[in-house]
Amino acid sequence: MSQKIVGVKASAGIAIGKVFLLANPKLAITTMSIEDPQAEVQRFHDALAKAKADLEGIASHVEKEMGADKADIFKAHLLVLEDPELVDTIQGKIVSDRVNAESALDEVSQGFIQLFEQMDNEYMRERAADIRDVTKRVLSYLLGVEFATPAHLTEEVIVVAEDLTPSDTAQLDRRYVKGFVTDIGGRTSHSAIMARSLEIPAVVGTREITRLTAASSTAIVDGHEGIVILDPTDEEIAFYQRKQKEYDEEKTELLKLVHQKTVTTDQQHVELAANIGSPQDLAGVLANGAEGVGLFRTEFLYMGRENFPTEEEQYLAYQQVLAQMEGKPVVIRTLDIGGDKQLSYLDMPEELNPFLGFRAIRLCLDNQELFRTQLRALLRASVSGNLKIMFPMIATLEEFREAKSILEEEKRGLLEKGIAVSEQIEVGIMIEIPAAAMMADQFANEVDFFSIGTNDLIQYTMAADRMNERVAYLYQPYHPAVLRLIHLVIKAAHEKGKWVGMCGEMAGDPIAIPILLGMGLDEFSMSAVSILPARGQLGRMSKEEAAKHTTTILSMSSSQQVEEFVRRTFHQLDN
Repeated sequence: MSQKIVGVKASAGIAIGKVFLLANPKLAITTMSIEDPQAEVQRFHDALAKAKADLEGIASHVEKEMGADKADIFKAHLLVLEDPELVDTIQGKIVSDRVNAESALDEVSQGFIQLFEQMDNEYMRERAADIRDVTKRVLSYLLGVEFATPAHLTEEVIVVAEDLTPSDTAQLDRRYVKGFVTDIGGRTSHSAIMARSLEIPAVVGTREITRLTAASSTAIVDGHEGIVILDPTDEEIAFYQRKQKEYDEEKTELLKLVHQKTVTTDQQHVELAANIGSPQDLAGVLANGAEGVGLFRTEFLYMGRENFPTEEEQYLAYQQVLAQMEGKPVVIRTLDIGGDKQLSYLDMPEELNPFLGFRAIRLCLDNQELFRTQLRALLRASVSGNLKIMFPMIATLEEFREAKSILEEEKRGLLEKGIAVSEQIEVGIMIEIPAAAMMADQFANEVDFFSIGTNDLIQYTMAADRMNERVAYLYQPYHPAVLRLIHLVIKAAHEKGKWVGMCGEMAGDPIAIPILLGMGLDEFSMSAVSILPARGQLGRMSKEEAAKHTTTILSMSSSQQVEEFVRRTFHQLDN
C-alpha cells in the first residue's frame, strides 16, 4: 500500500524512481593515549590536507557548473579548515593531553558546535552546521571510513537523506539523481537553492522520510506540490508519468519564449529580470531570456575570501555584467552585509538581533571608505552598460540622502580626474522595511525607482524570522497586510512617475504574479530558472482583468482567503 508524505516544495518537477537512502556511517570514536604526539599531529594534518583537497575540487566543480556564489559555500568550508582557533586548539589538545587525533578533533569541534548553536545570531547558528560538515569529513579520513557521497551513483535514483549538506548537493549528478527528499530543511536552505539551480525536483522538511523509507523501494517526488509517495501503486505511477510528461512538454514549449518580450493578452509589457550573485550567473540569465538583471547581490564578491575585494576587482566584475547584458538594465545593490551574512575579516559587533541591527546601508554609512571604494568601482563601470544603483535596508530619507550625497561626491572626484562616468545612472532604494513602505510617497520625490525586497519585508511586517521553523507559518507572502504595503509602494511611485520592481522570492511565485500584475508592478526579478514559466503565465493573462480584482484582494482578511481566491479566479496557474 502506498504512503503519502507532505513536505516543503523546494524545487519544481516530477521524479519517479528507486529509493537510495544516503546515510553516513557512524563514526565511532575511541579515546586512546599516544606515545608520539608529533606523529599524531602529522596524521591530523594529513587528514586536513585530504579534506581540503576534496573541498577545493567541489568548489571548482560548483563554480563551473553553478556559479561563484554557490561555490562560496565551499570556500567558507575551506576557511573553517584553515581557522587557527580551531586547528591550533585541536593540535594543542593532541600534544598536551597525549590523545589520538580523532578524540581531540571530536571534543574540540563539539565544543565549537555547541557554542555556535546556542547563539541568537542565525548566521552563527548556520556556522555550526558548516563545522559539523567539515569536521566529519576530516574524521572520516582519520578513521579510514569512506565518506558517504551521492557522487558515486551509477543508476537513476531518488536520494533520501536526513539532510543534504552543501557538499552532498553539489555532487548530485543530474544523470542519476532524478530527485531528492530530506527530513529537515526549508525553501531557503542551501540544498533547496542548489536543487533549483540544478533543476532537480526536491521536497524537504518532511520530518520522517528516512524512517519511513527504510523498507521502501520506489518513490514519487512531486516538487510542485511538496508531496512524496512511497511504494506508489501502478495507477499513481501512471498518473505521475502523465504529469511528468505534461511538465516536460510545457518546458519545451517555454523554450520558444526565450527571445520574446513578456507581453500580456491585452498587449501590456512587463519586464522580467533575473537575480544574480556573480558574473558567472549570467549564462543562466541569458539562456532563460531575462530582459535585465533586477538584483546583483554584490556581497558575494566579498564572501569566501580573507580580505576586502579591491576597487579594481569590483570594477572588473561590474563591468563584465554590464557589458554582457548589452544595454539591458542592470540593478546593482550596494553591499548588504550583516544579518545572516558575515565577513570573517570584518570585525562586526555581536548583536542580540542582527537582522534589525548594524547591517547593509547602516554599516556602509559608518564605514565610508568601504562604501566609497564600491561606489567608485560602480561609477567607473557605468559606461559599459545600463547601470542602476540600489541602496539596501533604507529606513529613513536621511539615510538615502547621505548615501546619494556620497555617491555624488565620488562621481565628481572621478570626473575631475578625467575618468568617464555615465550620466544616465538611476539611483533607487530597496523597500524591505515597513517604515520605508509607509513613507513611499516621500521617497518617490527623490528616488528614481523602488525595488521591493519581499524576503525581508514579509518577515519584518509579520515579525517572524523566515529561518525559524517554529514561526514559519507566519511567513505569509499573500497576507493582506503585506499586499497592502506593496500596493501602497506601487501607487506612490506611479503617482510620481517612478517605476517599481520586485526582487524577492515572491516575484516568481505563480500565486503572487496575478496579484502583482493587477497592482501594476513594472518589473519582476527572480531566479533565472523561474523566468520562462513566469513569462508563459503572464502571456496568458490580461493586466486589465487582473487589476479589477485588486480592491477585492486587498479587502480580504487572511492569506488563505487570498490564495483560494487567486486559484479560483485565475485558472491557468502554474503549480
